[in-house]
This record gives sequence, structure tokens and C-alpha cells, in this order.
Amino acid sequence: MPDRDDRDHRFSEGQDFTDPYEEFDIDPPELSVDPDQVDPVDSRALPDLLDESAFPDDAVDADALIEVGLEYIGIKRFEQATEAFERAARFADDPLTEQEAWTNKGVAHAELEEYDAAIGDYREAISIDENSEHAAAAETNLAYALWESGRTEQALEHAERAVEIDERSGQAWYNRGFFLLERGLAEDALRCLDNATRLGHRNAEVLEEKARAHEELGEYDEAEEVAEKAEEIRKSAEEELLE
Repeated sequence: MPDRDDRDHRFSEGQDFTDPYEEFDIDPPELSVDPDQVDPVDSRALPDLLDESAFPDDAVDADALIEVGLEYIGIKRFEQATEAFERAARFADDPLTEQEAWTNKGVAHAELEEYDAAIGDYREAISIDENSEHAAAAETNLAYALWESGRTEQALEHAERAVEIDERSGQAWYNRGFFLLERGLAEDALRCLDNATRLGHRNAEVLEEKARAHEELGEYDEAEEVAEKAEEIRKSAEEELLE
């Protein structure tokens, strides 16, 4: 099974979210905060600024709160991210915005390895709309959270559901392939992993699973070739990180 720390969780990109992350700013204009009086990297600032009692519902932009949460994820401050996403969900007046907030809150909890909380958030998101793009992301992430909680059969069910909702999601195909491979269905798993790479989800983890599938099918030359490509990608990523 891939190293937990190497796994990607799928979260929304927001409207203005970029990578690499620019200087963090928790001062959306909707909150009218004087930046000279607030330390933008103070971990206590966000909960104080977004106290529900301080702002009427129509004074808070849920989309802006999602942006704040994504910025927190970008700098690995996941507890603060959960607070931002929860408030975004509460203030959202659009169902898809609320669904996006719950999905991202689940991602933040998963990064903290709080899988029961993550599962609850993903289920909350899915209950809003079972067929939207955000539902596909929630199903994808729910599958991993269930896996980490030891509920492997449920994990496969939700991985398959994610593919049904969004057949263009490389992450969803990868998830399905991973869980099929764990159940010994290497041929079916390989087809899913091939779909993932064709859809642009091509990283070391995907290729490592493909190599494992080839090996289980007795295709040792193919397994070695794919494993070498995976190692090349991993080394390249490490070098970029060091730079």
C-alpha cells in the first residue's frame, strides 16, 4: 500500500488558488480587517476574525472563506483550515459552495489523520448533491478515509461510485485501481490505472501501482520498465523540492 504521506487528497482549487502558493493573506475585503493590526500568520487570527456573532450572514463571503481554507492547506495548517471550511459551509447560500466547503474540510481532517471526522464531512457533502463534481471528489476522498479506518469493502464501493459520477477523473480511476489491486484483481486494476494515466494522473504512486499489477500478472519486464519510470519521476520531484 502506498505510503500515507505520499498520497494525494483531492480538494477543490477555488477561484483564485495558485501553485506555488503566494504570500498568505487572510484579509478578504468582505471582513474589513486592518492588516496593520492583525498578524497574517498568527494561528489565532482566523477563528477570532470569523466569529459568527461578529458578522451578519450577508456580510461574509463563503467563497472567500474557502480561499482562506485552501491557503491554510497550502501552508499545512490543517486545523485552521477546518475552521475556515466549517464557517464557509455555515455561511454558504449556494448548495454547491456548501458542498465544496464540506469536501475540503474532510481533506483537512484527513491530513490530520482524523479519519472519522473526515468521513463525516465527506458524507455531509455527498448528501447535498450526489452527482456533482464536488460529489465525485467527496466520494474519491471518502474511499481513502474508509480504507484508513479499516473499512476496505466500503472503500471500493465509494471508489467505484466516484468513477460513475466523473469518468474523466484520473484520481477516481487510480483509487478504483488501487482498491481492486488490494483485492487481488490485478487485470481489472491495471485497466483502471491505465485510464488514470491517460487522463493525466501520472505520478510515481500511480506508476508504482501499475508495476505491482504487472508483476502480479507475471509480466515482469513490463513491471520493471514501469517501476523505473516511477523512480525517475520520484527522483525528479525530490530534486525540484530541494531546489
